[in-house]
Amino acid sequence: MISTFHLPSMTSRAASRPHTYGRFRMTRPPYLAVSTHFFVRTCPHYRRAGNLRSARRDDTNKRYGATGAHDMSKTPVTVLGLGDMGTALARALLGGGHPTTVWNRTANKAEALAPEGALTAATAGEAVAASRLVVVCLLDYDSVRQVLGPLGEALAGRTVVNLTNGTPRQARDLAAWAAGHGAEYIDGGIMAVPPMIGTPAAFLLYSGSPAAFTAHRSVLDLFGESHHLGEDHGRAPLYDLALLSAMYGMFSGVLHAYALVRSDGVAAGDVAPLLGRWLTAMSGAVDGYAQRIDSGDHATGVVSTIAMQSAAFGNFTGSARDQGISPELIAPIGALMARRVAAGHGHEDLTGLVELLTA
Repeated sequence: MISTFHLPSMTSRAASRPHTYGRFRMTRPPYLAVSTHFFVRTCPHYRRAGNLRSARRDDTNKRYGATGAHDMSKTPVTVLGLGDMGTALARALLGGGHPTTVWNRTANKAEALAPEGALTAATAGEAVAASRLVVVCLLDYDSVRQVLGPLGEALAGRTVVNLTNGTPRQARDLAAWAAGHGAEYIDGGIMAVPPMIGTPAAFLLYSGSPAAFTAHRSVLDLFGESHHLGEDHGRAPLYDLALLSAMYGMFSGVLHAYALVRSDGVAAGDVAPLLGRWLTAMSGAVDGYAQRIDSGDHATGVVSTIAMQSAAFGNFTGSARDQGISPELIAPIGALMARRVAAGHGHEDLTGLVELLTA
């Protein structure tokens, strides 16, 4: 149980310094969010004063803000990793009223969330011990291994939701490791940037135990729309990387387009409205491309053949060089088109390039 308590005011310099109560490091006045068990057993002010009392809701709101007050009926959650994304996740949990324990290698990032109601743990082990649901959002899987590796048995009986970007193989390996230590493991992919977390624009991908996902879905939904992709732990990172690949492909074209017009003295902002409109229109091809690829029929009903597109592609690389910019962001697809045409598939759609990638 985690509660909020009011202490008598203290005037000594020590009163304004951080102290450790049980597992958590925090500054005493004017309110403390600590474990009831540890507070009662360790707090000297409680033993001296003998007047422990719960803070009223309005007092809690003064300390945490109306959206940061803990709802003791809600699942306690631990967040490991407080980069921009981890911080956004923690704030979504606090906004949902969940008792939230946070840890970060750089302690000041955790302490920055304390005024919003977060409980700060001095170590990752203390943070994991505070909650049955542990959300991990670190730089990479090496970081995840470094943080979780020493904890091992402490994860038994807990659910670990790893939202760190990685590969399907890494997710499956980590899931096996977690299972060997008695933990449920869910891997996830975040399809949002930090400011989108907790808004209707965000959606997240999850894979792993359906039972664990269902048990914690109400918590996960605070981050964004949740999509469970099945028991295979590698499925969420697979989807994540696929979607991000499409994003980077689009960004590559956008950057090349801006470089091209800028080379002729045209501001990127002058082109942006037309570029946005064009990309929106072309995004309508996504479903049709999927149908062609799934059917394996790249030739029926083709509007623009790959032979025609390949013949024109020299203009893209040639104009780039004429304008003094590198074509390296877009050149690879031109080489693939030429190969597909040379192999006798010039009558097909651009989707036929997939066959070159999977051969």
